[in-house]
Amino acid sequence: MIRWIVCLLIWTSTATAQSLPERYSVTGVAGDDVLNIRSGPAASFDKIGEFGPYTLNVEVLRIEDGWGMVPAGERNGWVSMRFLEAYPIPANEVPRPLVCSGTEPFWTLALYPRGSEYNSPDTGRRDLEIMRELAADKGFLIQAREGLTLERTIVVNALPCNDGMSDRVFGMTATLFNDTPEGSSVQNGCCTFQSN
Repeated sequence: MIRWIVCLLIWTSTATAQSLPERYSVTGVAGDDVLNIRSGPAASFDKIGEFGPYTLNVEVLRIEDGWGMVPAGERNGWVSMRFLEAYPIPANEVPRPLVCSGTEPFWTLALYPRGSEYNSPDTGRRDLEIMRELAADKGFLIQAREGLTLERTIVVNALPCNDGMSDRVFGMTATLFNDTPEGSSVQNGCCTFQSN
């Protein structure tokens, strides 16, 4: 299994990669106001959502003319960058939250500040014990154990991703390798820092 992970990391490092999405927090918005999410990169576009005045973990995927593209439910929207302040991911650290999910079958693997979990309709929510995590400039590798016999290894790469179910563009792809006594399986999905 380790050979497979090393081969995947070498392959993903040679692929054309973007910078990882950056994390921001909302700043300069009054306590009784909101930061509007627009359908395009200008104030003249329709409002499609909002962030509260102290929202953390706003994921900016792209910047265009002072506007940042962000996740907005089942699609992407745009917010004015003058109301966002970056807080970069420290080098050699896997950020939290980091939420990866896929379809066919549906699954979610999430790392939060207070714990990690795997969830699917077949298994329900299961706690994960993180055994190892590595960070590189274009992605992450996380090895986790679920119970005594199941190991899950996820490789996250800084490449655009679509979940196939929505119009939303994600900034990271995921490959999840599940190793069980009954056999192994591979699942694909997309990841985000933004869990709000």
